[in-house]
Amino acid sequence: MHAVTLIKGDGIGPSIMDEAVKVIDASGVKIQWEEAYAGLAAFEKFGTPLPDETMASIDKTRLAFKGPLTTVVGGSGFRSINVALRQKYELYANVRPAKSWAGVKTRYDDVDIVIVRENTEGLYAGLEHFLTPKKDIAESLAVVTRTGSQRVIDYAFKYAQDNNRKKVTVCHKANILKFTQGLFLDVARETAARYPDIQFDEKIIDAACMHMVMDPSQFDVIVCTNMFGDILSDLTAGLVGGLGLIPGANIGNDAALFEAVHGSAPDIAGKNLANPTAVIMAGVMMLDHLGEHDAAAKIKTAVEKVVNEGKFVTPDLNPQSKCGTIEMGNAIVEALK
Repeated sequence: MHAVTLIKGDGIGPSIMDEAVKVIDASGVKIQWEEAYAGLAAFEKFGTPLPDETMASIDKTRLAFKGPLTTVVGGSGFRSINVALRQKYELYANVRPAKSWAGVKTRYDDVDIVIVRENTEGLYAGLEHFLTPKKDIAESLAVVTRTGSQRVIDYAFKYAQDNNRKKVTVCHKANILKFTQGLFLDVARETAARYPDIQFDEKIIDAACMHMVMDPSQFDVIVCTNMFGDILSDLTAGLVGGLGLIPGANIGNDAALFEAVHGSAPDIAGKNLANPTAVIMAGVMMLDHLGEHDAAAKIKTAVEKVVNEGKFVTPDLNPQSKCGTIEMGNAIVEALK
């Protein structure tokens, strides 16, 4: 029995998370779900977007499964709940796979890229301030450490090794940012030397974006600093059909968080329209993390069958479909049998 902190989130979160839980439970894996709150729902219930009760649950389970959250506007004390969770539990590696689906028409049909993004440092460390009383000059500090770089780059190479990937590309801007990006690139080169069986490539970030749009097949695993990874992971999502299909994992040494990476879409909340694919695939990543590889493979195959058939899918995947969130979840459960 695995204990998992379940954060359903805001907007469409509860509806898609209900389908993900239904599918995971139907796979036969025994999960003890501990429901907790974060985001706008938590703020309305507890007066804070990240209650102590939620943190206590994650402290215990060391594993969270999370729907999309609405950022609370105003003096809540949090720039981002996601950032707060990543920093609190040192979830240093953000992993975002983007793979083409046979049933989703896009510009390319051979995309299979995994972004490994440093998750706790860089420009997203939040070290920014105004330099003048008039607040007309602002400064942000990008923090890159050897320790932070080493652990995420090591993770990328181990991920490639463990998942039969052939190449790791480091994307950087060391030609201009010679200290911060230079340090990250130096660590990548040192690490690559310890993995002689994995092909190593390095690309300047702007050139990498151009090459990815021209020919995404030249990329396999990509590792980069926080903000570059944020941008590239959305770019790769666009290559395969959008964020509604993309799962995300946040990995630390002794804790992990799995989530849908799209927004809470309050405009379609409660309308049975939201696509549950991304969060169900995040559940697949969570099961692999737990060592439940058979169940993970079974769910992945079922989701691919339903999406590729295009019959019991939400309208964003097939505009002619009359199927909703619940019906798509039911079809995936049926495909598990």
